[in-house]
Amino acid sequence: MKTRTWLEALYERVLKNQIRYVPQHIAVIQDGNRRYAKNHGIQKADGHRRGADTTEMVLDWASELGIRHITLYAFSTENFRRDTGELDALFRLFKLKFRAVIEDPRVHRDKIRVQIIGDRSLLPPDLLETLQAAEAATREYSNYFVNVALAYGGRNEIVHAARSILREVKAGTLAPDAIDADTVEGHLNRGMRIPPVDLIVRTGSEYRTSNFLPWLANGHESAVYFCAPFWPAFRKIDLLRAMRVYDQRMRMKERRRIPAE
Repeated sequence: MKTRTWLEALYERVLKNQIRYVPQHIAVIQDGNRRYAKNHGIQKADGHRRGADTTEMVLDWASELGIRHITLYAFSTENFRRDTGELDALFRLFKLKFRAVIEDPRVHRDKIRVQIIGDRSLLPPDLLETLQAAEAATREYSNYFVNVALAYGGRNEIVHAARSILREVKAGTLAPDAIDADTVEGHLNRGMRIPPVDLIVRTGSEYRTSNFLPWLANGHESAVYFCAPFWPAFRKIDLLRAMRVYDQRMRMKERRRIPAE
């Protein structure tokens, strides 16, 4: 175990030295909590708890590595189809973690702003109250941004933006001819102005982006990194490997911009 830890630390340093371009916005699809629980003979709720622990570590790594924006796909609109017991356990876990945000000294020391994206009307009122309290406690911070996608669906996000734009057109405050890409981005996620995604990371050996941030990610041709570990087993090495993919993409773009002699 000690040898492996030493080797991993060495490999982390090697990976860091390979990365010149650091993505400013990473979107993470945290997949595999339930499969991790099944493989380890534990309850689904325990798998989700271990996944939440991994999330906290990843946020620390992101801050250390200079990643200013991270968006976490924590709960999709499709996840509401799960059984009541699992949903109740998940909502309790979300409440616990967001309550902790309010008192976490790291959040206030590093000036981390927490924001929720997704369809809030679908969430239980007590959970929504806790989420709003966490947002309020960090509203003035701007060093780092953690966006948590709850009750989120990519197409639903665009539908809500379209409705918001139509309301302004109907009210006469927005001319139809003035609608452009910037207008749409300004109406996504309740006008939060989240920057384009540089890199999508998905765990659990799933090779799809699951309609996650379609405008900000797919629309901006973000780099994508798929990896095998289930989310609770995700390591700093996996994050650095993902960042290396983004770095390689940026270096390729750089080479294309340099004219041949």
